Amino acid sequence: SRKAWSQRSGTAPQGWADINRNGGRDQLGIPGGNSSEWWARSPRNPHARMDRASCVISILRDDPHRWYLLDVVAALDLPDCWIGAGFVRNAVWEHLHQRSAMPICGDVDVIWHDPRRADPIYDREFEALLQAWEPSITWSVKNQARMHVRNGDAPYASATDAMRYWPETATAIAARRIGAGGCQIAAPLGLNDLFGLVLRPTPRFREDKRAIYEDRIRSKSWCDTWPLLTRIEA
Repeated sequence: SRKAWSQRSGTAPQGWADINRNGGRDQLGIPGGNSSEWWARSPRNPHARMDRASCVISILRDDPHRWYLLDVVAALDLPDCWIGAGFVRNAVWEHLHQRSAMPICGDVDVIWHDPRRADPIYDREFEALLQAWEPSITWSVKNQARMHVRNGDAPYASATDAMRYWPETATAIAARRIGAGGCQIAAPLGLNDLFGLVLRPTPRFREDKRAIYEDRIRSKSWCDTWPLLTRIEA
C-alpha cells in the first residue's frame, strides 16, 4: 500500500501509482510489467539506456562510499580481486526501490584467487591491513583458491568461477576498480535476477544445500527490506 511505502521512505515517488497486491507480489500499479522493469525503461531513470553491467557501475559510482571502498581494496593489488555479494546487490536493489544508497551493514566481502597463497593466514593479514586503512568497515577477505574445501566443491578456477557456487543468483555479483577511474563487473550467473528483483537459489542450494538457503532467507529478512522481491525456486 501507499501507507507501507511512506513508512519506509517518507512519501511515494512523484508519479508512481499505489502499490497493489498482484499474484503474491507487491507491484506498482503500472501497465504491462513489474515496477523494476518499468523503472529500468523509464525516461526518468538516468540509467535507462545503459546495459545492465554499465548500470551497476553507474550505481556504484553514484555512491561515494562504495566507490571509495572499491579504491581501498584495489590498493591491495591482489590477483583476481573483487568486492562481491551484498556490497553490490544491495546497492542495485536500493536503486530499483527508488531509495538513496543505504549505509553498508555487515561484512564487506573481498574475494581473490591465488593458489600460491591459499593459507588462511594471508587472508587475515589482508583483513588487518584493510581494517587499518578503513576501520569503519568489517572486512572479510577470502582467497577462493581454498574455499572449495570448506564448501565441498571441486577447486575453483577463479574468483568468478567460485561465485557460481554462492547461494543466490542475485548475490553472485562483484565489482572491482580497474585503471584510472574504471570499474569492472563480474556476474557469472547473469544480471537478470538481480535487476528483476528475484530471489532464486543456485543449483547446489536448490537441493543439496537447501537448508542453508532457507536459513539465509529467514535470517536476512530481505523480503522485508526490499518488498518488491519475488522468490522463484526453479
